[in-house]
Amino acid sequence: MNILLGFFIQQQTNQLLSFLPMVLIMVVFYFLLFLPMQRQKKQQKAMIESLKSGDTVITTGGIVGTVYRINNEDDTLVLQVKPDNIKLQVSRAAVSGLLGEKKS
Repeated sequence: MNILLGFFIQQQTNQLLSFLPMVLIMVVFYFLLFLPMQRQKKQQKAMIESLKSGDTVITTGGIVGTVYRINNEDDTLVLQVKPDNIKLQVSRAAVSGLLGEKKS
């Protein structure tokens, strides 16, 4: 009976050890991929929320412009695009980066 119980415990231990590499791979993926992506999303959200009139931004479509007005009701921005000072209305989510501050 003891031999049978010892064999059963050894078999369970071997099965648990066979899953250990998969668990380690998942932990490594979390720290190398998912954690930095979450951090980047938080930084992007903070940057979008901190936009103000006069900031120079670039959109996901590659348009570079200066924030002219912020519409909080519909979550959009009005960008002033040079050289003809054309005004474009874009979604806040379309802003991919902040290029510079208002120059005085």
